[in-house]
Amino acid sequence: MGPRNESQLEKAAVRIQSWWRGNTVRRTLLHAALRAWVIQCWWRSMQAKMVEQRRRLALRLYTCQEWAVVKVQAQVRMWQARRRFLQARQAACIIQSHWRWHASQTRGLIRGRYEVRASRLELDIEILMT
Repeated sequence: MGPRNESQLEKAAVRIQSWWRGNTVRRTLLHAALRAWVIQCWWRSMQAKMVEQRRRLALRLYTCQEWAVVKVQAQVRMWQARRRFLQARQAACIIQSHWRWHASQTRGLIRGRYEVRASRLELDIEILMT
């Protein structure tokens, strides 16, 4: 083998080595890119889960607040209805008492006497209309 053959062999060996190193580097970069892609996919899914959890928590808090508002409104309405009922009942009682007084004043006077004799009741009632 001559010097020319050796230099050709050396150049061929260098080319093969550089090709091999290039393939190795490309494969390493591909694996690194795939790993980064997997990590990014995992992170995006975790972010989506966290957003969903925050959304559910916000929804739960909102519904709790809404129920609290509804309960307070119901209590206030019930209190108002009870107050109106009690006012109406008091007014009815006043009207009834005044009506009874008026009726007793405009009716005839009832005078009477009664006696209990043995086994029967004798009743004598006199009604005076004025």
